[in-house]
Order: sequence, then C-alpha cells, then structure tokens
Amino acid sequence: MTADQIAYMDIAAKAAVAAAGDYKQRLLAAMDIRPGHVVVDIGCGPGIDLRSLLAAGAEVVGVDRDPAMVAEARRRAPGADVRRGDAHALPVADASADRARTDRVLQHLAQPDAVLAEIFRALRPGGVVGLAEPDWDTLTVAADDVETSRGFARFTAGRVRNPTIGRELARMTVRAGFELRSVEAVPVVFRDFEIADRILGLSRNSARAVEAAQLREDVATSWLSGLADPRDPFLASFLCYLVTAERPARG
Repeated sequence: MTADQIAYMDIAAKAAVAAAGDYKQRLLAAMDIRPGHVVVDIGCGPGIDLRSLLAAGAEVVGVDRDPAMVAEARRRAPGADVRRGDAHALPVADASADRARTDRVLQHLAQPDAVLAEIFRALRPGGVVGLAEPDWDTLTVAADDVETSRGFARFTAGRVRNPTIGRELARMTVRAGFELRSVEAVPVVFRDFEIADRILGLSRNSARAVEAAQLREDVATSWLSGLADPRDPFLASFLCYLVTAERPARG
C-alpha cells in the first residue's frame, strides 16, 4: 500500500461523506456507542474513523490486513489498539466486543458471510454491528446518451467483487444469527464531474470498457466530453445501505 493509495482513501472517504450527507455520523448514531464500549473497526484502513470512535468514549480496536495501513492508523489514532489481521479471522477474542463496524469493506471481500460469522463470534450477547455498503447496480449517470450511461454502470458494477452487497446486508445479517435493528438506504449524489471522475472512475472505467469491447471508443469519448461540459450540470448517484443488527442476548 503506497502513500498515494492512502491519500486516495482519504479523498474517497471525504467525497462519500459529502455526497451522502455524512452517512458515517448516521451509522455511528445508530450503533449507540457508549463510554466504555469495546468497538472493533474492521478494515480500518489508515484510521479514518478511529478518532471519532475514540471521541465517543469507546475502547477502540482497529483491524486491517495491510501493514502500511496499520502503521498509518497507529500514527493517526495512538489511543486505539490497531491490529494486523484478516476480516475472515479476526484477531479478537470470543464475545469480547460491544460494537463492531465495517464501512464499504464487505464489497471487496471473498467471503462476506464468513466475516459476519466472525463478527457474531466477537460480539457479546446484546452487541451491535453497524454496516455500510454500496449497491453498485443502482449507479446512474445523467447524460443525453442514456444507453452509454447504462453500459458504463453495468461494466463498473461488474468490476466489484460483491456489487449488490448493500441490498443483501439485511438478509445476510439475519442468516448469520443477528436480529435487525435498522435498515436505511442513503442516496450518494455527485454533482462535481472531477470528484465523480476520481471516485467513480468515469474516465478509467470507460477506457477499460472500451478495451473489453463493452463500449465503442468514439462513443465513450463523446459521452465523457458531454459529462465534463461545464454548460450542463453534472449528476451521478448510487445507493448506500446502512444496517445495524444485534447479537441476541440469548446467543
């Protein structure tokens, strides 16, 4: 993991918050973190959210598999216990946490069901998990060329390991043994072309679609040019699902 990748994660987090009306705070509030709670942030990356968890009075455990991310998270949040580990085998004892969270992590993982089983194991009875994941099948880009926008959206969704994980979270948590507490679909809206280009990969993914013969080069070039035209307002969006669920007190 390079410094550029860490910087990208910072930019992506800020852009997602701005586009979704600060969904991170909404998820934090829904998790009902109280002073003294042990909170596990799974896939904590460079520690973007660790300080807000510490500010809630929690004892915070961050987990990430990348050593560079672990080092940066430790630097940014010295009050947190940041551990290197895999989400599929959390370095956390059984029934040792009161809260756990993932933020746009499960979409990338090989076995999200196994991760939820690990979270269930790590939480105490009555513990709560908070999950935030996009549904890439809901990606839309406003353009005169609707068919190219649809083709771009399908291609982009197909590049994500678990593109519809957002809509599946509620069922997955119940199957893992949790009881649902809340489900919310939050629109993530981009109105700036350059930010959307960086986060959604409008240029890079349309180029990849051309290479894969999913879009014609002249059509993709014209489509991008239209999106970047300052005379027309830019708009792109997708849905992000926020789910909280509880490990039953009897479990």
